[in-house]
Amino acid sequence: MNVIDIINKLYSENDASKEELLYLLDNINEEEKNLLIEKAHETRMRTYSNKVYLRGLIELTSFCKKDCLYCGLRRSNKSAERYRLNIDEVLECVRKGDKLGYKTFVLQGGEDAYYTDDVMVEIITAIKNEFPNNALTLSLGERSYESYEKMFKAGADRYLLRHESASKELYESIHPGEPYEVRFNCLKNLKEIGYQAGAGFMVGIPNQTNEDLANDLRFVKEFEPAMCGIGPFIPHKDTPLKDYPHGSLEKTVICLAIVRLLLPKVLLPATTALSSIDKNGRNAGLKAGGNVIMPNLSPMSVRKKYSLYNNKAYILDEDAEYRRLTEEKVKEAGFEVEITRGDNPDFRD
Repeated sequence: MNVIDIINKLYSENDASKEELLYLLDNINEEEKNLLIEKAHETRMRTYSNKVYLRGLIELTSFCKKDCLYCGLRRSNKSAERYRLNIDEVLECVRKGDKLGYKTFVLQGGEDAYYTDDVMVEIITAIKNEFPNNALTLSLGERSYESYEKMFKAGADRYLLRHESASKELYESIHPGEPYEVRFNCLKNLKEIGYQAGAGFMVGIPNQTNEDLANDLRFVKEFEPAMCGIGPFIPHKDTPLKDYPHGSLEKTVICLAIVRLLLPKVLLPATTALSSIDKNGRNAGLKAGGNVIMPNLSPMSVRKKYSLYNNKAYILDEDAEYRRLTEEKVKEAGFEVEITRGDNPDFRD
């Protein structure tokens, strides 16, 4: 077994066993990493050309009933600033985003009981009535099958629920009292209902091993999500994991490249977390196969309150200016912003 052979297999067959993935993660050197990234880039160019899709992110609520050890929104964090957006505030963000050319909106938030099925159906219906051709992604955590189904029928297109870790013990160590099976059952339900379902994981969780990452990569291959969010673990000052180092950009980029090779059609964000640990992080993500960027459309008054981790790259400039700068940076990296919904090819009409 050698790393070059595994990279070539990933490129030609879009598959590798857990043992091969683990060997690659354990042994890859700089030259091999460059080859991996080159093959991932070729694969994304074949499937998506040099297009990068923009998603307007609206951070709905900073309330959360969960107590995940890594997240600044955890319910035990008494220092967290809490807020909720109402339907009018959400629609204002959506209108602003549509004017800027965003054809997908992402409603993301903590698990907040205020946003019942009725409230969510009202918000989704209002957005879809006004913008029937725009895609709507939800990222609101674990809910019941019935809840997911109601929101899908109201017009939601995609749902992002990062699995965080496909190793049961590691998953449960950072999600106290949360059975691993519940998260994976939710993912199965989302797919069954018909969403473009998204999974994803963190790189560099305290005590994570390369074997854990190999489990994540195999899970992603087998589940075949339409999108996959991968970012480095970044500590938050008001959580139990505050003293741990953040995950490495290099290892995150390697995982992005492997996911692009395992799933050529996947929508793969170059996340804000990458920019937060390295000013060139997002470009590195795009060059390793990433093809989605999610600029923030939340009201300026709440952006600092949605504090998931330390040193989050807050964008507090004018949104139109940020939109222009994003496009310039994407061009500098050799890519082009595409003004469409940007669906996974398996979900295009």
